[in-house]
Amino acid sequence: MGAPQQLRLADRLSNLGTETAFAVSKAAAEWATAGNEVFPFHLGDIDLATPRNIVDAMQDAIDSGYTGYCAGAGIESLRAALAHDIGSARGLHLESNNIAVQPGGKPVITKFIQTLMNSGDGVLYPTPGYPIYESQVEYFGGTPLPYGYSMTPTGFEIDLARIEEQAPKARLLIYNNLQNPLGCESSREEMERIAEIAVEHNLWVLSDEAYFEMRYSGTSTSIASLPGMSERTIILYTFSKRFAMTGWRLGCAAGPVPVIEAIAKLNTNDESCTTHFVQHAGVAALNDPSGSLPLLDELRRRRDTTASALADVPGVEFAVPEATFYLFPRVAEAMDRVGHTDVGEFATAALQSTGMSFCTRHHFGRPLPDEDDKFIRLAYSGIGVERIERGLQKFAEWIDKGAK
Repeated sequence: MGAPQQLRLADRLSNLGTETAFAVSKAAAEWATAGNEVFPFHLGDIDLATPRNIVDAMQDAIDSGYTGYCAGAGIESLRAALAHDIGSARGLHLESNNIAVQPGGKPVITKFIQTLMNSGDGVLYPTPGYPIYESQVEYFGGTPLPYGYSMTPTGFEIDLARIEEQAPKARLLIYNNLQNPLGCESSREEMERIAEIAVEHNLWVLSDEAYFEMRYSGTSTSIASLPGMSERTIILYTFSKRFAMTGWRLGCAAGPVPVIEAIAKLNTNDESCTTHFVQHAGVAALNDPSGSLPLLDELRRRRDTTASALADVPGVEFAVPEATFYLFPRVAEAMDRVGHTDVGEFATAALQSTGMSFCTRHHFGRPLPDEDDKFIRLAYSGIGVERIERGLQKFAEWIDKGAK
Protein backbone atom coordinates (compact mmCIF):
# COMPACT_ATOMS: atom_id res chain seq x y z
CA MET A 1 0.00 0.00 0.00
CA GLY A 2 1.18 3.49 -0.76
CA ALA A 3 1.54 6.28 1.74
CA PRO A 4 -1.78 7.82 2.80
CA GLN A 5 -2.83 10.96 1.00
CA GLN A 6 -1.92 14.10 2.88
CA LEU A 7 -4.94 15.36 4.80
CA ARG A 8 -6.63 18.21 2.97
CA LEU A 9 -9.86 19.47 4.46
CA ALA A 10 -12.48 21.07 2.25
CA ASP A 11 -11.77 24.75 1.58
CA ARG A 12 -15.29 25.77 2.59
CA LEU A 13 -14.61 24.73 6.20
CA SER A 14 -12.54 27.89 6.60
CA ASN A 15 -15.82 29.82 6.33
CA LEU A 16 -17.49 27.83 9.09
CA GLY A 17 -17.75 29.53 12.46
CA THR A 18 -18.93 28.07 15.74
CA GLU A 19 -20.97 28.87 18.80
CA THR A 20 -18.15 30.44 20.77
CA ALA A 21 -20.09 30.45 24.04
CA PHE A 22 -18.91 26.85 24.35
CA ALA A 23 -15.33 28.13 24.55
CA VAL A 24 -16.37 30.17 27.58
CA SER A 25 -17.86 26.99 29.04
CA LYS A 26 -14.51 25.26 28.62
CA ALA A 27 -12.63 28.03 30.42
CA ALA A 28 -15.20 28.05 33.22
CA ALA A 29 -14.98 24.28 33.61
CA GLU A 30 -11.19 24.42 33.80
CA TRP A 31 -11.39 27.14 36.45
CA ALA A 32 -13.87 25.07 38.46
CA THR A 33 -11.72 21.94 38.11
CA ALA A 34 -8.87 23.87 39.68
CA GLY A 35 -11.00 24.21 42.82
CA ASN A 36 -12.59 27.61 42.23
CA GLU A 37 -16.26 28.49 42.51
CA VAL A 38 -17.85 29.50 39.20
CA PHE A 39 -21.08 31.43 38.67
CA PRO A 40 -22.26 30.24 35.23
CA PHE A 41 -23.90 33.15 33.41
CA HIS A 42 -22.32 32.18 30.09
CA LEU A 43 -24.46 29.53 28.36
CA GLY A 44 -28.12 29.85 27.46
CA ASP A 45 -28.96 26.35 28.67
CA ILE A 46 -31.69 25.67 31.24
CA ASP A 47 -30.94 23.84 34.49
CA LEU A 48 -34.65 23.20 35.19
CA ALA A 49 -36.32 19.83 34.64
CA THR A 50 -38.37 19.08 31.54
CA PRO A 51 -42.06 18.88 32.60
CA ARG A 52 -43.05 15.40 33.79
CA ASN A 53 -45.83 14.80 31.25
CA ILE A 54 -43.29 15.19 28.44
CA VAL A 55 -40.82 12.77 30.01
CA ASP A 56 -43.58 10.23 30.61
CA ALA A 57 -44.81 10.53 27.02
CA MET A 58 -41.29 9.88 25.74
CA GLN A 59 -40.97 6.76 27.87
CA ASP A 60 -44.40 5.53 26.78
CA ALA A 61 -43.40 6.03 23.15
CA ILE A 62 -40.25 3.98 23.64
CA ASP A 63 -42.20 1.26 25.41
CA SER A 64 -44.69 1.27 22.51
CA GLY A 65 -41.92 0.66 19.98
CA TYR A 66 -41.61 4.12 18.42
CA THR A 67 -37.86 3.72 18.07
CA GLY A 68 -37.46 3.35 14.30
CA TYR A 69 -37.56 5.62 11.29
CA CYS A 70 -40.54 7.84 10.57
CA ALA A 71 -41.46 10.36 7.89
CA GLY A 72 -38.72 12.87 7.13
CA ALA A 73 -41.10 15.82 7.57
CA GLY A 74 -42.25 14.51 10.96
CA ILE A 75 -45.09 12.41 12.31
CA GLU A 76 -48.54 13.64 11.37
CA SER A 77 -49.75 14.12 14.96
CA LEU A 78 -46.86 16.44 15.78
CA ARG A 79 -47.12 18.40 12.54
CA ALA A 80 -50.84 18.94 13.19
CA ALA A 81 -50.23 19.98 16.80
CA LEU A 82 -47.48 22.40 15.73
CA ALA A 83 -49.64 23.91 13.00
CA HIS A 84 -52.39 24.58 15.52
CA ASP A 85 -50.08 25.89 18.27
CA ILE A 86 -47.97 28.15 16.04
CA GLY A 87 -50.87 29.35 13.94
CA SER A 88 -53.27 30.11 16.79
CA ALA A 89 -50.64 32.07 18.74
CA ARG A 90 -49.74 34.18 15.70
CA GLY A 91 -53.06 34.63 13.92
CA LEU A 92 -52.00 32.44 11.00
CA HIS A 93 -53.79 29.61 9.23
CA LEU A 94 -51.35 26.69 9.16
CA GLU A 95 -51.86 23.04 8.32
CA SER A 96 -49.64 19.99 8.64
CA ASN A 97 -48.08 20.55 5.22
CA ASN A 98 -46.80 23.93 6.45
CA ILE A 99 -44.62 22.16 9.03
CA ALA A 100 -41.28 20.33 8.71
CA VAL A 101 -40.14 18.88 12.05
CA GLN A 102 -36.45 19.35 12.88
CA PRO A 103 -33.93 18.02 15.44
CA GLY A 104 -33.96 21.37 17.24
CA GLY A 105 -34.37 24.95 16.11
CA LYS A 106 -30.83 25.43 14.81
CA PRO A 107 -31.27 23.21 11.69
CA VAL A 108 -33.97 25.61 10.48
CA ILE A 109 -31.28 28.27 10.03
CA THR A 110 -29.06 26.19 7.80
CA LYS A 111 -31.95 24.64 5.83
CA PHE A 112 -33.55 28.04 5.23
CA ILE A 113 -30.24 29.23 3.79
CA GLN A 114 -29.66 26.08 1.73
CA THR A 115 -33.18 26.20 0.33
CA LEU A 116 -33.40 29.88 -0.63
CA MET A 117 -29.87 31.25 -1.04
CA ASN A 118 -27.61 30.77 -4.04
CA SER A 119 -23.88 31.43 -3.89
CA GLY A 120 -23.28 35.17 -3.84
CA ASP A 121 -26.77 36.13 -2.70
CA GLY A 122 -26.91 38.80 -0.03
CA VAL A 123 -28.26 37.93 3.42
CA LEU A 124 -29.21 40.53 6.01
CA TYR A 125 -28.66 39.30 9.56
CA PRO A 126 -28.31 40.87 13.02
CA THR A 127 -25.07 41.51 14.87
CA PRO A 128 -24.84 41.17 17.80
CA GLY A 129 -26.89 38.08 17.08
CA TYR A 130 -26.88 34.33 17.22
CA PRO A 131 -23.46 33.51 15.68
CA ILE A 132 -24.72 30.61 13.57
CA TYR A 133 -26.45 33.08 11.22
CA GLU A 134 -23.13 34.57 10.15
CA SER A 135 -21.43 31.17 10.09
CA GLN A 136 -23.98 29.53 7.79
CA VAL A 137 -24.25 32.47 5.38
CA GLU A 138 -20.50 32.40 4.84
CA TYR A 139 -20.23 28.60 4.77
CA PHE A 140 -22.72 28.33 1.92
CA GLY A 141 -21.13 31.16 -0.04
CA GLY A 142 -23.57 33.98 0.60
CA THR A 143 -22.71 37.65 0.86
CA PRO A 144 -22.94 38.78 4.51
CA LEU A 145 -24.98 41.96 5.03
CA PRO A 146 -24.95 42.52 8.80
CA TYR A 147 -27.11 45.10 10.52
CA GLY A 148 -26.69 46.37 14.06
CA TYR A 149 -28.45 47.94 17.02
CA SER A 150 -28.22 51.09 19.09
CA MET A 151 -28.70 51.20 22.85
CA THR A 152 -31.64 53.20 24.22
CA PRO A 153 -32.83 53.84 27.81
CA THR A 154 -35.38 51.05 27.38
CA GLY A 155 -33.33 48.50 25.43
CA PHE A 156 -32.02 48.34 21.87
CA GLU A 157 -33.28 49.52 18.49
CA ILE A 158 -32.43 48.02 15.10
CA ASP A 159 -30.42 50.18 12.71
CA LEU A 160 -33.19 50.43 10.13
CA ALA A 161 -31.15 52.78 7.96
CA ARG A 162 -28.52 50.07 7.49
CA ILE A 163 -31.19 47.53 6.53
CA GLU A 164 -32.70 49.98 4.04
CA GLU A 165 -29.28 50.74 2.57
CA GLN A 166 -28.38 47.08 2.05
CA ALA A 167 -31.81 45.66 1.15
CA PRO A 168 -31.37 46.17 -2.65
CA LYS A 169 -28.36 43.80 -2.48
CA ALA A 170 -30.19 41.15 -0.43
CA ARG A 171 -32.28 38.08 -1.18
CA LEU A 172 -32.79 36.92 2.42
CA LEU A 173 -33.41 38.68 5.73
CA ILE A 174 -32.86 37.00 9.10
CA TYR A 175 -34.89 38.62 11.87
CA ASN A 176 -34.76 37.61 15.53
CA ASN A 177 -37.33 39.42 17.60
CA LEU A 178 -37.02 38.67 21.34
CA GLN A 179 -33.37 38.61 20.53
CA ASN A 180 -30.39 36.61 21.72
CA PRO A 181 -28.09 38.07 23.10
CA LEU A 182 -29.70 41.49 23.62
CA GLY A 183 -33.01 40.33 25.07
CA CYS A 184 -34.68 43.13 23.10
CA GLU A 185 -38.01 43.31 21.30
CA SER A 186 -39.06 45.38 18.31
CA SER A 187 -41.68 48.05 18.71
CA ARG A 188 -44.72 47.63 16.48
CA GLU A 189 -43.43 50.46 14.30
CA GLU A 190 -40.00 48.87 13.94
CA MET A 191 -41.45 45.48 12.99
CA GLU A 192 -43.84 47.06 10.49
CA ARG A 193 -40.98 48.93 8.81
CA ILE A 194 -38.93 45.74 8.51
CA ALA A 195 -41.93 44.01 6.94
CA GLU A 196 -42.37 46.89 4.48
CA ILE A 197 -38.72 46.60 3.45
CA ALA A 198 -39.07 42.83 2.97
CA VAL A 199 -42.13 43.27 0.75
CA GLU A 200 -40.63 46.18 -1.18
CA HIS A 201 -37.45 44.26 -2.02
CA ASN A 202 -39.09 40.82 -2.31
CA LEU A 203 -37.00 39.31 0.47
CA TRP A 204 -37.47 35.89 2.01
CA VAL A 205 -37.48 36.19 5.80
CA LEU A 206 -36.35 33.79 8.51
CA SER A 207 -38.18 34.78 11.69
CA ASP A 208 -36.26 33.17 14.54
CA GLU A 209 -38.92 32.82 17.24
CA ALA A 210 -37.06 30.63 19.71
CA TYR A 211 -38.12 32.92 22.58
CA PHE A 212 -41.66 33.71 21.41
CA GLU A 213 -43.20 32.18 24.56
CA MET A 214 -40.38 33.20 26.92
CA ARG A 215 -41.82 36.49 28.09
CA TYR A 216 -42.83 37.89 31.47
CA SER A 217 -45.45 40.43 30.39
CA GLY A 218 -47.20 41.49 27.21
CA THR A 219 -47.88 39.40 24.12
CA SER A 220 -45.48 38.34 21.39
CA THR A 221 -46.13 39.22 17.75
CA SER A 222 -44.74 37.37 14.75
CA ILE A 223 -43.63 39.35 11.72
CA ALA A 224 -45.31 36.59 9.67
CA SER A 225 -48.69 37.97 10.80
CA LEU A 226 -48.14 41.37 9.16
CA PRO A 227 -49.51 42.17 5.67
CA GLY A 228 -47.60 40.50 2.86
CA MET A 229 -45.39 38.46 5.19
CA SER A 230 -46.93 34.99 5.63
CA GLU A 231 -46.11 34.07 2.03
CA ARG A 232 -42.43 35.04 2.39
CA THR A 233 -41.60 34.01 5.98
CA ILE A 234 -40.23 30.82 7.50
CA ILE A 235 -40.75 30.64 11.27
CA LEU A 236 -38.13 28.92 13.41
CA TYR A 237 -39.88 27.19 16.32
CA THR A 238 -38.16 25.21 19.05
CA PHE A 239 -39.20 23.25 22.13
CA SER A 240 -35.81 23.96 23.74
CA LYS A 241 -36.61 27.09 25.72
CA ARG A 242 -40.37 26.89 26.27
CA PHE A 243 -40.31 23.34 27.66
CA ALA A 244 -36.71 23.12 28.99
CA MET A 245 -35.88 20.58 26.27
CA THR A 246 -32.52 21.90 25.06
CA GLY A 247 -30.93 18.45 24.87
CA TRP A 248 -33.96 16.72 23.36
CA ARG A 249 -33.35 18.43 20.00
CA LEU A 250 -36.86 19.14 18.74
CA GLY A 251 -38.20 22.03 16.69
CA CYS A 252 -39.68 22.84 13.31
CA ALA A 253 -39.78 25.11 10.31
CA ALA A 254 -43.20 26.60 9.56
CA GLY A 255 -44.08 28.41 6.38
CA PRO A 256 -45.17 28.22 2.72
CA VAL A 257 -45.61 24.68 1.43
CA PRO A 258 -43.02 24.75 -1.43
CA VAL A 259 -40.25 25.82 0.92
CA ILE A 260 -41.34 23.38 3.63
CA GLU A 261 -41.29 20.53 1.10
CA ALA A 262 -37.74 21.47 0.11
CA ILE A 263 -36.68 21.59 3.75
CA ALA A 264 -38.25 18.16 4.32
CA LYS A 265 -36.18 16.87 1.40
CA LEU A 266 -33.06 18.16 3.14
CA ASN A 267 -34.22 16.33 6.29
CA THR A 268 -34.16 13.05 4.37
CA ASN A 269 -30.65 13.78 3.11
CA ASP A 270 -29.25 15.07 6.41
CA GLU A 271 -30.68 13.03 9.28
CA SER A 272 -33.44 10.86 7.76
CA CYS A 273 -35.87 11.99 10.47
CA THR A 274 -36.08 13.59 13.88
CA THR A 275 -35.99 11.00 16.69
CA HIS A 276 -39.33 9.20 16.58
CA PHE A 277 -40.08 8.89 20.30
CA VAL A 278 -39.01 12.49 20.94
CA GLN A 279 -41.66 13.62 18.48
CA HIS A 280 -44.35 11.83 20.51
CA ALA A 281 -43.08 13.69 23.58
CA GLY A 282 -43.50 16.91 21.60
CA VAL A 283 -47.15 16.09 20.98
CA ALA A 284 -47.67 15.70 24.73
CA ALA A 285 -45.95 19.04 25.37
CA LEU A 286 -48.25 20.89 22.99
CA ASN A 287 -51.40 19.10 24.12
CA ASP A 288 -50.70 20.07 27.74
CA PRO A 289 -48.28 23.02 27.94
CA SER A 290 -49.13 23.79 31.57
CA GLY A 291 -45.77 22.44 32.73
CA SER A 292 -44.05 25.38 31.03
CA LEU A 293 -45.68 27.92 33.37
CA PRO A 294 -43.63 27.06 36.50
CA LEU A 295 -40.49 27.26 34.35
CA LEU A 296 -41.40 30.78 33.28
CA ASP A 297 -42.21 31.78 36.85
CA GLU A 298 -38.76 30.64 38.01
CA LEU A 299 -37.05 32.44 35.14
CA ARG A 300 -38.92 35.61 36.05
CA ARG A 301 -37.60 35.31 39.62
CA ARG A 302 -34.09 34.93 38.25
CA ARG A 303 -34.49 37.90 35.90
CA ASP A 304 -35.68 40.13 38.72
CA THR A 305 -32.87 38.95 41.00
CA THR A 306 -30.25 39.47 38.29
CA ALA A 307 -31.51 42.96 37.49
CA SER A 308 -31.66 43.95 41.17
CA ALA A 309 -28.16 42.67 41.91
CA LEU A 310 -26.71 44.10 38.70
CA ALA A 311 -28.03 47.53 39.65
CA ASP A 312 -25.54 47.46 42.56
CA VAL A 313 -22.56 46.93 40.24
CA PRO A 314 -20.72 50.23 39.65
CA GLY A 315 -20.24 51.39 36.06
CA VAL A 316 -22.86 49.18 34.42
CA GLU A 317 -25.73 50.34 32.17
CA PHE A 318 -28.60 48.07 31.23
CA ALA A 319 -32.30 47.78 30.48
CA VAL A 320 -34.54 45.06 31.89
CA PRO A 321 -36.12 43.04 29.05
CA GLU A 322 -39.62 41.59 29.17
CA ALA A 323 -38.59 38.43 27.32
CA THR A 324 -35.80 35.85 26.84
CA PHE A 325 -33.46 35.03 29.71
CA TYR A 326 -30.61 37.44 28.98
CA LEU A 327 -29.36 40.83 30.09
CA PHE A 328 -26.86 42.65 27.89
CA PRO A 329 -25.24 45.40 29.99
CA ARG A 330 -22.74 47.97 28.78
CA VAL A 331 -19.66 47.73 30.99
CA ALA A 332 -17.35 50.45 29.67
CA GLU A 333 -17.10 52.34 32.98
CA ALA A 334 -16.76 49.12 34.97
CA MET A 335 -13.88 48.10 32.71
CA ASP A 336 -12.18 51.44 33.31
CA ARG A 337 -12.48 50.95 37.07
CA VAL A 338 -10.54 47.67 36.97
CA GLY A 339 -8.05 48.83 34.36
CA HIS A 340 -9.20 46.97 31.24
CA THR A 341 -9.78 48.29 27.73
CA ASP A 342 -10.43 44.94 26.04
CA VAL A 343 -13.76 43.29 26.88
CA GLY A 344 -12.35 39.78 26.43
CA GLU A 345 -9.55 40.44 28.90
CA PHE A 346 -12.13 41.94 31.25
CA ALA A 347 -14.17 38.71 31.09
CA THR A 348 -11.10 36.59 31.86
CA ALA A 349 -10.17 38.82 34.77
CA ALA A 350 -13.74 38.66 36.10
CA LEU A 351 -13.67 34.86 36.05
CA GLN A 352 -10.34 34.68 37.84
CA SER A 353 -11.16 37.43 40.34
CA THR A 354 -14.80 36.65 41.16
CA GLY A 355 -15.82 33.35 39.51
CA MET A 356 -18.29 35.21 37.25
CA SER A 357 -18.40 33.50 33.85
CA PHE A 358 -20.11 35.32 30.99
CA CYS A 359 -19.96 35.91 27.26
CA THR A 360 -18.96 39.19 25.67
CA ARG A 361 -20.25 41.01 22.66
CA HIS A 362 -17.55 39.27 20.57
CA HIS A 363 -19.24 35.88 21.00
CA PHE A 364 -22.19 37.02 18.86
CA GLY A 365 -20.88 37.79 15.40
CA ARG A 366 -18.20 40.16 14.21
CA PRO A 367 -18.63 43.73 15.46
CA LEU A 368 -19.43 46.35 12.85
CA PRO A 369 -16.86 49.06 12.10
CA ASP A 370 -16.71 51.66 14.88
CA GLU A 371 -19.21 49.70 16.99
CA ASP A 372 -19.12 50.07 20.77
CA ASP A 373 -18.17 46.51 21.82
CA LYS A 374 -18.01 46.99 25.60
CA PHE A 375 -21.00 44.80 26.39
CA ILE A 376 -21.39 41.45 28.13
CA ARG A 377 -24.25 38.95 28.13
CA LEU A 378 -25.60 37.49 31.36
CA ALA A 379 -27.74 34.37 30.91
CA TYR A 380 -29.68 33.52 34.06
CA SER A 381 -31.30 30.31 32.79
CA GLY A 382 -28.67 28.01 34.29
CA ILE A 383 -28.06 29.51 37.71
CA GLY A 384 -30.33 29.74 40.76
CA VAL A 385 -31.35 32.84 42.68
CA GLU A 386 -28.97 32.40 45.62
CA ARG A 387 -25.95 31.98 43.37
CA ILE A 388 -27.05 34.88 41.17
CA GLU A 389 -27.00 37.14 44.22
CA ARG A 390 -23.66 35.83 45.48
CA GLY A 391 -21.92 35.98 42.12
CA LEU A 392 -23.05 39.51 41.32
CA GLN A 393 -22.13 40.66 44.84
CA LYS A 394 -18.57 39.43 44.28
CA PHE A 395 -18.58 41.11 40.86
CA ALA A 396 -19.78 44.40 42.38
CA GLU A 397 -17.12 44.28 45.11
CA TRP A 398 -14.40 43.63 42.54
CA ILE A 399 -15.50 46.54 40.35
CA ASP A 400 -15.95 48.81 43.35
CA LYS A 401 -12.43 48.04 44.57
CA GLY A 402 -11.03 49.06 41.20
CA ALA A 403 -7.55 48.63 39.78
CA LYS A 404 -4.75 48.33 42.31
